[in-house]
This record gives sequence, structure tokens and C-alpha cells, in this order.
Amino acid sequence: MAPVTLFGVGSPIIVDIEESCRRAGWPIAMGIQNVAAPIHASDAVPIRVVTPGLRLSGPVLLPLFSPANRRFAWEQAVSLGATEFPSLVDPTTILPHRIEIGAGAYINAGCTLGGASRIGSFAFVNRGACLGHHLNLGAFASIGPGAVIAGQVTIGDDAMIGAGAVVLPGITVGAGAVIRAGVVIDTDVPVGAMRRTRRAA
Repeated sequence: MAPVTLFGVGSPIIVDIEESCRRAGWPIAMGIQNVAAPIHASDAVPIRVVTPGLRLSGPVLLPLFSPANRRFAWEQAVSLGATEFPSLVDPTTILPHRIEIGAGAYINAGCTLGGASRIGSFAFVNRGACLGHHLNLGAFASIGPGAVIAGQVTIGDDAMIGAGAVVLPGITVGAGAVIRAGVVIDTDVPVGAMRRTRRAA
């Protein structure tokens, strides 16, 4: 793997992406500060600020958990010339033989993924999540740490599932929906809905 650029060093989750890169043997070329925010990358990562003359080449990773922030960073990176967005799967994750993982997706440490699943482009699966068989996870969707997604679940583009949430079998979570941490979802969630407690809109 050619050295990667981490685009969005203001995101605290960048420390996990650095660790995944290290375990996978991916060298890091630099980090990009794309917004005015504290830098969370380690001192080992050279930092560059977005300027009018900056042009990106080579593989780029987007270390941001929020779908909206990740999509914004992707649009910025493309505008600066980025064309290569590899998927990064932490080597500690258990992957089935039958799985499709889109460009730019990130699967953090200690996850378990079920067979015949599809992980959309730029999706984000955080530490220790357990994803069931026949999952259809949309583009830019985010799964929080320790979430449990049962079999035959569909999660739409830009949806976000909070830490420790449980989604029962056969459920559809609409695009842009937000499931709060620890919630048990046993009925379909409409597009753009926010679920704070079981069955609450």
C-alpha cells in the first residue's frame, strides 16, 4: 500500500485509524487539517493545512464518524484532486468469505461481520460492532462501538447507529435516521427519524 493521507485530523477517532493503519502495515504520509479544530493525530503524523494550492494524490482515508462530516470531508478531498479512497479493515476484525466492501469504508478493531453482507462506500463500523448476515449497510452510514445488528437488516445511506444499540432481524433503518446509544430497535425506522428509546420517534 502506498502511504495514505488522513483527511480530517480534527476528528478524535483518527487515533483508531492510525492504529488500524499500523496493524495493517499501511504507512501514513500526512494528515490534513481541513477545518479549524484541535488536531488529534499523533505527533508522528506530519500535518498540512488546506490551502488554495494544495493538491492531493495517492490513497486518502476519512477518519470521521459522523456521516455528515465524512461526506463533507470527502467532497473537500475530491475538490483537491483525491481520486483514490481505499477501504480499510482492521486486521483484528472477523470477515466472512462472502462480503462486499465499498470504497472508502472503514471497519475498526474487533468487529464481527456476517456472511453475504454489503458494506456501502464510505461506511464506518466502529470498535467491537457485531453485524449479522445479509446486512445491507448504505453509503456513509455509521455504526457505533459495540452495536449489534442482527441478520437481514437494511440500513440506509447516511444513517447513524449509536454505541451499544441493537437492531433486531429483518429491520429497515431509513436513510439519514439516527438511532441513539443503547436503543433496541424492533420495528422499521423511517427515513430521517430519530430514535431515542424503544419505539419512540
